[in-house]
Amino acid sequence: MNILITGAAGFIGYHVAKRLIIEGHFVVGIDNINEYYDPDLKYARLQQLGVSETDAQHFGNTCSSSIYPDKFSFVRLNLEDRIALPALFEANNFEVVCNLAAQAGVRYSLENPEAYIDGNVVGFLNLLECCRNYEIAHLVYASSSSVYGLNKEIPFKVEHNVDKPISLYAATKKSNELMAHTYSHLYKFPTTGLRFFTVYGPWGRPDMAMYLFTDAIENNRSIKVFNHGAMERDFTFIDDIVEGVVRIIQDKTRKRGLVKDGYKLYNIGNNMAVKLMDFIMEIEKNLGKVAKKEFLPIQAGDVEKTWANVDDLISDYDYQPNTKIEKGVSAYVDWYKSYYGK
Repeated sequence: MNILITGAAGFIGYHVAKRLIIEGHFVVGIDNINEYYDPDLKYARLQQLGVSETDAQHFGNTCSSSIYPDKFSFVRLNLEDRIALPALFEANNFEVVCNLAAQAGVRYSLENPEAYIDGNVVGFLNLLECCRNYEIAHLVYASSSSVYGLNKEIPFKVEHNVDKPISLYAATKKSNELMAHTYSHLYKFPTTGLRFFTVYGPWGRPDMAMYLFTDAIENNRSIKVFNHGAMERDFTFIDDIVEGVVRIIQDKTRKRGLVKDGYKLYNIGNNMAVKLMDFIMEIEKNLGKVAKKEFLPIQAGDVEKTWANVDDLISDYDYQPNTKIEKGVSAYVDWYKSYYGK
């Protein structure tokens, strides 16, 4: 298949693009490579896909991969660019679009709300319009567990009420789901939203807990443990996430087509909650160091516990997340030492 991956220089986007290339698909990746976190990490991911920083840094430049010359190319552009994005669709015969581009981060949205509206709302609308106008067979897009907001029912189910988000980031993700539903209903093309839970693994973002804890412990700094450690997260290893995303992208039977309007939502996670303190303990074990812990109250925009019910994904796609934190944390720490120890 000919597939567009947005956010291809990002954490999940990079891994999904690489997997699809290896599976034999033709992939075009786009990313705006903004400075929300160190762009060097984004360029390093692209280099793993055969695209040099020299080529990738220029907006609108189509970069061919030196590693996968017939399977991958990259273009730097903003999702909200109403000239460049339609031109990209015009020049390519995309069958499936996988939208993994977004302004990420719950806490950052408290400080820079405009970035979330531009990238996550305006950009998503632009993408929906391109999918409609260029007759894309299927749009798979990233939502987030943050849409559950103040929901107290555990584990989180897609059917639960998500009308009370507690961050602008969550509100933009909920808006994406509503917009996708509208386009599926009006224009009859399938859209599948994936509510990602706490994803971690090699090449992960430096604003995420996995990096923040690992880097602080390794460098003998204290770590901030919010809600005095009484937190639980559905920590999900990147390989399990990629497996689920790729199964949906490659599904030509269009299972969501059996659903009214071709609109479908899934939780995608590890199907269990892990205590934050257990996660920290696993990092300590792999680093051979005990963390200096600074216990703090819960932050605005945070929730105490997340836990994905993934029964629908298991039923429809035989999705089986099976990476335990012992294996996942070990893989991350090995990568961290390799990349940041250079």
